[in-house]
Amino acid sequence: MSQPAKSRGLQLGLGERRALLIVGDLLAAVGAMAVALALWARIDYLGPVPTAEFLRFRAGWFVALPLLWPLLMVNLYDVHRAASWPETLRGVLIAAASGLVVYLVIYFSLEGSLVRRGILYFLALVILFTLLWRVLYVMIFTAPAFQRRVLIVGAGESGTALVQAVRSLRPAPFQLVGLIDDDPAKQGRQIEGAAVLGNNARLLELLEVHAVSDVIVAITGALNGSMFQALLDAQQRGVQIVRMPVAYEDLLGRVPIRYLESDWLLRSFVDELRVSAGYLLLKRLLDILGRLVGLSLVALVLPWVGLAILAESGRPVFLRQSRLGQGGRPFNVIKFRTMRQDAEADGQAHWAQQGDPRTTRVGRLLRRTHLDEFPQFWNVLVGEMSLVGPRPERPELVAELEKQIPFYRARLLVKPGIGGWAQVNYGKGASVEGSAEKLEYDLYYIQHRSLTMDIWILIRTAGAIFGLRGV
Repeated sequence: MSQPAKSRGLQLGLGERRALLIVGDLLAAVGAMAVALALWARIDYLGPVPTAEFLRFRAGWFVALPLLWPLLMVNLYDVHRAASWPETLRGVLIAAASGLVVYLVIYFSLEGSLVRRGILYFLALVILFTLLWRVLYVMIFTAPAFQRRVLIVGAGESGTALVQAVRSLRPAPFQLVGLIDDDPAKQGRQIEGAAVLGNNARLLELLEVHAVSDVIVAITGALNGSMFQALLDAQQRGVQIVRMPVAYEDLLGRVPIRYLESDWLLRSFVDELRVSAGYLLLKRLLDILGRLVGLSLVALVLPWVGLAILAESGRPVFLRQSRLGQGGRPFNVIKFRTMRQDAEADGQAHWAQQGDPRTTRVGRLLRRTHLDEFPQFWNVLVGEMSLVGPRPERPELVAELEKQIPFYRARLLVKPGIGGWAQVNYGKGASVEGSAEKLEYDLYYIQHRSLTMDIWILIRTAGAIFGLRGV
């Protein structure tokens, strides 16, 4: 006799959680602004409330602060990081420190004409209010009642990879009830602590007993008739049916290249990959605007960076390397030199490792701040690169990686970029395994690219620069 179904409760998806986080941070910033204005007016101007004259002539710009706060918090809108209290505390403090640095730059650029006490009130209050809100989020919205309950269909390689991905996330993105599989040899097994509970005949029963909200189909081959019918019955009962690649993409923001069907490339990059002419035009306009700003920044930092490189290790200041662009066309990428002149004395291409001993002291700082990439705005100017896209790779490494990683050449379908989805989520791929994981992010970007996503990547890239999280 089956147990009564448990209530599914209010189960929030990833997009709903992200929207909730943004709205909560915005409200926290608005509250901090209101209290900061009241304190500023009362303590500095001895008024019980901010007057219209005070707001108009002294603090009108304060209303922009709540809009800037979510931009500084951009790296905490990853729902997995947001559910971790240590990551949350670190992210909020980094956001506040980044905002303070920006304020100080403006303050001294304008010869100290900006207020000090009002900003101090706002920063202290926005940290407090945001942390209080994020504590509530971690306590309430990561509770089991707010998590989706998932059953995986298929306990083979694809299903195992998905379970491993779920177990790698802390905290867990959903409650994994277990798996089912029609292969008798797999039933009763444990996969990373998740049990294989039976075959398709038990599917509807398990949905009710465990109050399942989602079923993820992790079968790469053809479905047999009884399993297909069971999934249709489950969908009619209101359960959401999701394919493994889609669930994997939603969870990790990347494509599972080793668990895709053979015709996936054609379906995803030929039939479905048709971006609008409007997007291409807007992306080109964004590149034009970005290269003007970027080349202005290069002009500002070039004298100082050039002198630092020359003083430590001599010439050359710039490094030119052959890379493959869109369609596999070679071009020379331009960077500030960060390694010794004899870094590749043997004439062979080598992986750039994190903490690479070939890197100079100035080079380490340039990499941490991403300043070494700034000269690539010239490559954007001449049309060889875009602001956003997969990072261009060296021809020698591409030739080797194509032999070992499926779908690797698909990343050459679009123009390479200064920043990319792989960079803000992973960093450098300093091995075949690392390059494979980085490719999963690149293919996700190519498949889902849009102007909104490009802007989001640029914002996160700026956040990485302010947080000094370069490699």
